[in-house]
Amino acid sequence: MRTYPLSPETETESTRRPGLRSRVSRFAARAAMTLTLVAGVTGGVVAPAQAANPYERGPAPTEASVTAARGYFDTASTSVSSLVSGFGGGTIYYPTTTSQGTFGGVVVAPGYTASSSSMSWMGHRFASQGFVVFTIDTLTRYDQPDSRGRQIEAALDYLANSSSVRNRVDGNRMAVMGHSMGGGGTLAAANDRPQLRAAIPLTPWHTQKRWPNVQVPTMIIGAENDSVASVNSHSIPFYESLNSNLERAYVELDGASHFAPNTSNTAIAKYSISWLKRFVDDDVRYTQFLCPPPRTGWGSDFSDYRDSCPIT
Repeated sequence: MRTYPLSPETETESTRRPGLRSRVSRFAARAAMTLTLVAGVTGGVVAPAQAANPYERGPAPTEASVTAARGYFDTASTSVSSLVSGFGGGTIYYPTTTSQGTFGGVVVAPGYTASSSSMSWMGHRFASQGFVVFTIDTLTRYDQPDSRGRQIEAALDYLANSSSVRNRVDGNRMAVMGHSMGGGGTLAAANDRPQLRAAIPLTPWHTQKRWPNVQVPTMIIGAENDSVASVNSHSIPFYESLNSNLERAYVELDGASHFAPNTSNTAIAKYSISWLKRFVDDDVRYTQFLCPPPRTGWGSDFSDYRDSCPIT
């Protein structure tokens, strides 16, 4: 049963340390799955390993697979009209297979004055790893972070309930991403919807510096040489304000600028995909790419990395 209300539209074709209730529910679900596996052992025949997690998509990951420009799934895309209610339209990228069940959904918002095209490199790349990805346009290019947050939420509703690919989307496994003011909107949306599975603000900008009430596993990606949303004024205060009991990470790209998320970036892809896999799909096979943390400093892709490892 989907968790988001319906919204009108016009379309043209083309996880963490959660709150106590959700944590107990997950542990109970895992225990039930384990019992199912044990019960499936008869005469030395063991139930398939994937039965332990019905949300796993694709074979066991490797460094090569998680950094690849394309993953395991063939993908297609469909455009969404700007006449849709609540946001400015955009493009949905999705796996073409119907044999894997539904996929988690990810809404991605652009930054100030930018369009969805600035985030389009993530579309097929992330979808090919087993997600339905919706890169959106905002109502105007000058919308502020909180407005972008509300538009991200409207896009979540649309994707899960009204889009032409809604039957491919698991409305209970949704995530949000965004760049700059879209990153600030990502924090705002996560703050408003604790049922989300993951949030990834990218070089985020927001006048609100503290986010202690966010309950969604959050990875903040900052850029060392960001002169628009400096990490000392934005990304680091955002990260440090998150509840210490929350599954969280801070990734700082070495020598990068504010606009690093606007072009294909292997480091952003690797850690974003791993975060989404771990918390949207509850796929523990991807924990290896998050914990232990990567090396930082000279010769590394990162100038800083902070985390809540070990991930439970």
